[in-house]
Amino acid sequence: MPGFELFGDLERNEVNDVLDNGVLMRYGFDAMRKGHWKAKELEAQLSESFNVNYVQLVSSGTAAVSVALASAGIGAGDEVIMPSFTFVASFEAIMMLGATPILVDIDETLTLDPLAVKAAITSKTKAVMVVQMCGSMGHMDKLRDICNNHNLIFVEDACQAIGGTYNGQALGSIADVGCFSFDFVKTITCGEGGAIITNNKDYYLNADHYSDHGHDHVGQDRGAETHPFLGYNFRISELNAAVGLAQVKRLPEFISIQKKNYSILRASLAQIPEVTFRTVPEGGEESCAFLNFFLPSLDITRKVSESFKLNGIDACFHYYDNNWHYVRKWDHLKDLKSLFPISKEVKDGLSYLKTKTFEQSDDIIGRNLSCLVKLSWTEEEALTRAKKMAELIKTCI
Repeated sequence: MPGFELFGDLERNEVNDVLDNGVLMRYGFDAMRKGHWKAKELEAQLSESFNVNYVQLVSSGTAAVSVALASAGIGAGDEVIMPSFTFVASFEAIMMLGATPILVDIDETLTLDPLAVKAAITSKTKAVMVVQMCGSMGHMDKLRDICNNHNLIFVEDACQAIGGTYNGQALGSIADVGCFSFDFVKTITCGEGGAIITNNKDYYLNADHYSDHGHDHVGQDRGAETHPFLGYNFRISELNAAVGLAQVKRLPEFISIQKKNYSILRASLAQIPEVTFRTVPEGGEESCAFLNFFLPSLDITRKVSESFKLNGIDACFHYYDNNWHYVRKWDHLKDLKSLFPISKEVKDGLSYLKTKTFEQSDDIIGRNLSCLVKLSWTEEEALTRAKKMAELIKTCI
């Protein structure tokens, strides 16, 4: 991770094919494009790769989450339970629909604690969104049971975990509706892009229409298409889809490299008694895009993080002090700093953040370091990095 590290002829050929053809928009212009449909090809490839019936490409992972929620009918007055550790896009996507994000504690899977989810359910709860952070997964069976028992929609944000599996199923394909991101730093990149995947035909058709101004995409005359309901523009371009089409064909190659480099790092750190690793539920297999481990305390973790930075170990993140990924520093959300007025319903719904504390999450994220696993490392580079990481950790403990 990320896929741009290994750009090659396959990506160039797909992009050049679009430029030679001249049609950059994914819909219409049938005569001009002469049978070239990169977005459609990528959707078909993703459907096959992840064994799902339906795929809808969109412009980003954030768009994927919003469109997925909208396709399931989630909006004003609804609450969506989500983890306190995620990317800011998770709550942005919920709020864009006028729904209220309900943040709850994580456990050592680094995503939703099922007990915290249960405690957060109210009469307004419409969905539970698990975010498969940093290449792994939550307790999917427990979360699914909670959703079934309370008649809730189960949403899976697998934007950071493409290529991981749980009991043989691809992450993203397990919940009622799943989401991927193909932004510039993901294992598969389109530059910008995302996808909704599902086996629910109604959700798919809703996503297909909603992401393109409500167009029903019936017939071959775009100007004659009807609009069953309101929609917006979350379309992906053919250029972005072309890059993704090349990259998805290389996913097995990328995952194999990630697993090899991940294993080298983990084997080295496993020799240190004070280092423990994230919980991966039984039956789960990480994508190995990140190596996540825990140290004994917040102070030690901060020392190790700083030592890594000073000694050239890049892309190892201590999210406790991070502005983008953990609730502790989401002041713009807590203080509702918005360019436009936020509805009273959402304001009232988010008032809990003024006093809500996340002691369990603070402890877990405070002791966690998340290290990106690069595709471009040689075996020698991975071994050298692993040895250096272990040495630096030992000096800080």
